[in-house]
Amino acid sequence: MTDTPSVARDTFVAACRAAIGAANVLTEPNDTAPFLTDWRHRYTGAACAVLRPGTTQEVAAIVRLANEHRVPLVPQGGNTGLAGGATPDRTGTQAIVSLARLNRVRALDPHNNTITVEAGVVLAQVQDHAREAGRLFPLSLAAEGSCTIGGNLSTNAGGTGVLRYGNTRELCLGLEVVTAQGEIWDGLRGLRKDNTGYDLRDLFIGAEGTLGFITAAVMKLHPLPAARVTALAALASPQTALDFLALAQRRAGPLLTGFELMSDFCLRLVGKHFPQMRYPFGEMHAQIVLLELSDNESEDHARALFEQMMEQALESGLVEDAVVAENLAQSKAFWDLREHIPLAQAQEGLNIKHDIAVPISRVGAFVEQTDAAIAREVPGARMVTFGHLGDGNLHYNVQAPEGVDAKAFLAQHQAQLNRIVYESVHRHEGTFSAEHGVGQLKVPELAHYKSPVEVGIMRTIKAALDPLGLMNPGKVLG
Repeated sequence: MTDTPSVARDTFVAACRAAIGAANVLTEPNDTAPFLTDWRHRYTGAACAVLRPGTTQEVAAIVRLANEHRVPLVPQGGNTGLAGGATPDRTGTQAIVSLARLNRVRALDPHNNTITVEAGVVLAQVQDHAREAGRLFPLSLAAEGSCTIGGNLSTNAGGTGVLRYGNTRELCLGLEVVTAQGEIWDGLRGLRKDNTGYDLRDLFIGAEGTLGFITAAVMKLHPLPAARVTALAALASPQTALDFLALAQRRAGPLLTGFELMSDFCLRLVGKHFPQMRYPFGEMHAQIVLLELSDNESEDHARALFEQMMEQALESGLVEDAVVAENLAQSKAFWDLREHIPLAQAQEGLNIKHDIAVPISRVGAFVEQTDAAIAREVPGARMVTFGHLGDGNLHYNVQAPEGVDAKAFLAQHQAQLNRIVYESVHRHEGTFSAEHGVGQLKVPELAHYKSPVEVGIMRTIKAALDPLGLMNPGKVLG
């Protein structure tokens, strides 16, 4: 007689206790609650258990048991995702596999400029280990104190250094993966050239755990810069910021490692909710750029280059005003302004978020046209536009008009404003998800904006690698 689904789940949970230890199988509501709600509190699910394996072999054992008992698995790292990719559904039939205990740095090779880390290592810890070895791990984002390398790889995270160093995909040389069948693929090769067939690594990066679970990775390191120079520049428009970006790239080349765009309203919102963070200029300016140079020669060399570049920008009228950080504390204060924008938005109330990217040359036109369309739809809507101008990625968010109830605003306008933004992105040959992933939040957009051929290829890959559909079901392809 075949077990009922509930009996199969109970048998699965019992088998997991034997495989990874009872202390690492959580089923009590107080224990599982922190794992069931996403960072934005947009999704809350249920799970038959939260499993905390401590080794790759234990992850593989869990997956084999899941195959035997037909239990879907949801991988989770630091639970800092913004698209619901690490949250189970509400049925209670899925098990969460927390990879937080896979937290070892396995190797650091300074001559090969690589570090091999397990999936549960926190991003900031990777940065620290690299720095102690005189190296730089350049991936940097707001959640770096809690997000993990496994999650960064699963969503192909971007961050502030993409302009110079690329997304997480570009920082990864090799992977260790537990397949949907519970086998272990050891692809931990620190090679920069390996032309031997299909690139399996790139299948799993950005797949959000829907094809298999990343358990370790070989990541690239870079020389630790001798100096960094940070500045804020005031400009008249996003289009002017693009012209300034072209000038900065021409003068600084690969030394330009950060180029962040922030609208005036972004910084006014930060000042409103965090009064200790003052507006950096004496008068208001439409757009602010936070830019940074990283120099391997010396601080004097970096500052001389920076001053020449800023002098040209000011003389040509591209930049209206500028302030250069005089020390590390002031540099950190500049970055804190940027990083506090999402926190200020949260303090202001619920808002409609978009993580989009368009070709860099189209950013100005996109902002101008989409702002106008939103203003026609909702007069008084406040635009919180900021992001990584150097790679065309904007966080294009819409706050309710002053004095309007935020919940009512979302209920009435969210669907239509999403359509306006995504249709504009599509017209500008962009993407509806630049660095946060698809998760469960953007499954309808993927089905709508990807071509049938592209979706068909993705479904073929999913069916081939995960025929039982147990790997993070309901995410990416739905």
